[in-house]
Amino acid sequence: MLRKSRFCILFALTLVCVISVYYIWNLFERSPVTSCDTPYGFLQTKQAKYYTFAEEIVVQPWRGQHHVYALFQIPDGYQHEYLFRLKIPGESTQCGGLMPLDKNILAGISRKQGYYPVRGYLNTRIALNLIIQGKLNQLNQPQNWQLGYVKNN
Repeated sequence: MLRKSRFCILFALTLVCVISVYYIWNLFERSPVTSCDTPYGFLQTKQAKYYTFAEEIVVQPWRGQHHVYALFQIPDGYQHEYLFRLKIPGESTQCGGLMPLDKNILAGISRKQGYYPVRGYLNTRIALNLIIQGKLNQLNQPQNWQLGYVKNN
């Protein structure tokens, strides 16, 4: 009987330790929230700067990380900024990182001739916070997702 209770206590302590280590590890592995104040995120230029809006928006944060993003198309010969802006009325401006895509692959939308695709990811925690506040409809509006670009020299 004493052996059985020792085993149960040892098992419970081991389980708590494993869950604690996993939780702490997960906290450190989370992707950082990108600040819109980062100096490298936006192009500083004297040239004309143009803006494009999202062609397609995917908001599925319940599927996990990397399931809240927008697809942008940038004209060939232009350089896009390193961050995009999400401007929802009544909220502070949020920013997210970009990832170039293969020119031949665009899920769900046709590729414009003379353009290249870029995918902008929004942090899942930010998206969940906006959804909880009842702003899912605004999150799905293409005019709220904005990406700047300038002509290559």
